[in-house]
Amino acid sequence: MTTRIARAAYFGPAGTNTEVAALRLYHGVELVPLPTIPAVARAVQSGDVDAGVVPIENSLHGTVTDTVDELIHDAGLAVCAEVVLPIEHCLMVAPGLDRSAIRVISSHPQSLGQCRRYLEANFPQARQEASLSNATAVETAMNTPESAAIGPARAADIYGARILERGIEDSRVNKTRFIALAAEGAAPTGDDKTSIAFAVAHDRPGTLVSVLHEFSDRAINMTKIESRPSGEELGVYIFLVDIEGHRDEPMIAQALAAVKEQAAYFKIFGSYPAWRENSGA
Repeated sequence: MTTRIARAAYFGPAGTNTEVAALRLYHGVELVPLPTIPAVARAVQSGDVDAGVVPIENSLHGTVTDTVDELIHDAGLAVCAEVVLPIEHCLMVAPGLDRSAIRVISSHPQSLGQCRRYLEANFPQARQEASLSNATAVETAMNTPESAAIGPARAADIYGARILERGIEDSRVNKTRFIALAAEGAAPTGDDKTSIAFAVAHDRPGTLVSVLHEFSDRAINMTKIESRPSGEELGVYIFLVDIEGHRDEPMIAQALAAVKEQAAYFKIFGSYPAWRENSGA
């Protein structure tokens, strides 16, 4: 199973929520920021890093398609860990800039959207500018007159920004799930999850129900199920499923073998320790 992690990549730059997730999973490990999710995947596949941390789903915006596509289409990648972080957006400026002087507020488009009501109520006259990342927005704002940025508190630490207000997001249930990619999944811990993908023949009625019965008949709990286009033909979908348990457990292994036998496409993304909110791990 997964070897010791000495070097891990993450979807950067520094100061993003993905870096925070990487620090949570691999504190004390050399962390390497990379500009795209595919770049992180390539670094893992080439052996340049031992693991790579990327976002996979957000409670408000759903699945991160770039990450799922890497798992579906590329061999040599397995999910070996997960962490779920509450997303807190902070409004920050350069030291000395007064709140009343803000004329421009920049951030990643998703973050601007998640703070829309706050911005309309508090800065209706400020121009909103999209940035490639929250961290880039904070770095730019530090050198741009009358500018503020929205980002995680970590970005303020890195770029020397002053936080004017924390928790400006419109929704308090905004969370993002991050996963670590490696060459192999993790060893069993007794509290694990397994992620898989499969497709069924669309001209055979009842096949999807039959596949799902392989889990329910064995009392295996599915914690997530969704579909996405296969990219090959209209109306053909790949189903993404998370289940409780490790692929090495006899009952889980039996169910996975039965699903594989019925599926037109089947892939185990990996087994890994389940993140639990009450334990923070």
